Amino acid sequence: MALYLIGDVQGCDAALGQLLAEVGFSPSRDRFVLLGDAVNRGPDSLAVLRRLRALDDAADTLLGNHDLHLLAVAAGVRVPHRSDTLDAILNAPDRAALLDWLRQRPLALMERGWLLVHAGVLPAWTAQQVLALAAEVQQVLRGADVAEWLRQMYGNTPTAWDDTLHGPARWRVIVNALTRLRFCTPDGHMEFATKNGAADAPPGYVPWFDVPGRRSADTPIAFGHWSTLGLLQRPDLLALDTGCVWGGSLSAARLPDDTPPGTAAGVEIIQIPCPQARVPGREG
Repeated sequence: MALYLIGDVQGCDAALGQLLAEVGFSPSRDRFVLLGDAVNRGPDSLAVLRRLRALDDAADTLLGNHDLHLLAVAAGVRVPHRSDTLDAILNAPDRAALLDWLRQRPLALMERGWLLVHAGVLPAWTAQQVLALAAEVQQVLRGADVAEWLRQMYGNTPTAWDDTLHGPARWRVIVNALTRLRFCTPDGHMEFATKNGAADAPPGYVPWFDVPGRRSADTPIAFGHWSTLGLLQRPDLLALDTGCVWGGSLSAARLPDDTPPGTAAGVEIIQIPCPQARVPGREG
């Protein structure tokens, strides 16, 4: 079975369909995981969600910041942004089923020895801790009080992890790291204003994956979210958001099924060009 990891689609269903055709994807034998941000800013977020849900176990998506934004808008606790392209979902006859399916999605996964997240991992966390912390928030999102949590989810504080955190403050740090993180200090304080590439880190900050002594460094990690970073392929890292919705490309990584788990050797990158051109005000 081939397993593909795919970068941010953000409502570009035609590009996703073209990419799946390019790799000869078959739901009877293959599987793919989107690394978050299935929806928003692109032309057909409704078609993306319908495609993913219809594929059942052959496809999954992590929750990204735009996916959580959709859930918050749908719950009436978040005001739509003027550049959102979510109306088709919000007005769809199958809206309830699609939103319920979306809120069941994970915030992190482990696949063939690779840790999958949408944005980043704080330096104090091990890979197993990431999965456990993600599961905490997933349980809240899947619960009856999801609207109340979505109301408290937004904010930039606390800026760093502390094992003593509890309740909404604890969950907010987890969500911010897994769905928004690009830069942090060596001791794990997050910064969210800078959306440029890795070379433009604010003073005192570094890309999260370059923090010395990061406790998850022994596990290869694949992520999206950072379109200005572009494709980054290292033995321990795959960055796959290549700005499809901004007129860049849609990228996938095929993880080999004939090598030991967590092995970077044999990872194949597939890219297709995307026609969308929303370059002004690029956002992740």
